[in-house]
Amino acid sequence: MKQLIGTGVALVTPFNDDFSIDTDALERIVNYCVDGGVDYLVVMGTTAESVTLSKGEKKVAIKTIVETNAGRLPLVLGIGGNSTYRVVHEFKSLESDDFDAILSVTPYYNKPTQEGLYQHFKAISEVAKKPVVLYNVPSRTGSNMLPNTVFRLANDFENIVGVKEASGDMVQVKQLIDGCPDGFHIISGDDETALETVLAGGSGVISVLGQGLPLEFSKMINLALQRKEAEAHNVNNNLQDGMDLIFREGNPAGIKSIFEILGLSSAVVRLPLVEATKGLKEKIAAFVKPFMKVTA
Repeated sequence: MKQLIGTGVALVTPFNDDFSIDTDALERIVNYCVDGGVDYLVVMGTTAESVTLSKGEKKVAIKTIVETNAGRLPLVLGIGGNSTYRVVHEFKSLESDDFDAILSVTPYYNKPTQEGLYQHFKAISEVAKKPVVLYNVPSRTGSNMLPNTVFRLANDFENIVGVKEASGDMVQVKQLIDGCPDGFHIISGDDETALETVLAGGSGVISVLGQGLPLEFSKMINLALQRKEAEAHNVNNNLQDGMDLIFREGNPAGIKSIFEILGLSSAVVRLPLVEATKGLKEKIAAFVKPFMKVTA
């Protein structure tokens, strides 16, 4: 899937002060990312605070993104959970043709074995109407999907087309790149490992910072895909502080602070998350300011 090469961004869900969805801000963010040159948009991922949204709110956010995007960029929809039965039902119920692929996280809290992970995604594959991208993020789920499990899934099911790898372990990333079949996408799920993943042979990144600084992040990934390593490293070095700062007090508190600074949305998040502290916001503002001058 060419749609999964380059820079994808995991869109936030902006809120008003009363915690309702700010659809106007969401439209601004989608247009900002499209104009900034990202390659695809990821909808209802972790960064969207999807676990705190009702079904009705998810529909509102999805409708807003689809209509604002208006077919300009490929869309990837997040569908996942820790009940295989419920996730399979959601896959079966998906009727929209607006999405090019589905991103599905490994079950959280249950801590399944490797065989349990295999069987979970096998059940999804058997009902999926769209290509599936696995999502491995051990820091959030409590279990690490090992390369051998990914190899089995990649070889056994044609509609499982890639993995968003957010273990932060470059040894594991390189094992995946070396062992998966040709055409299977290894996508960085960590901003800090994005450049190294692409230079090692990965397809790109699903980024958080990339939606705040789309021009710069997309430039870095494109340079890496072109094997212009020195230039890519220069851009990466300029972005490094931001990659650290936006995750210091949880995601998406940091990236929403950037959007507040850019005037695109508020920094409001839903409990149990809280907004970034004043001190962190000041550091994020100092990081973002030079990029605003360049953009202007």
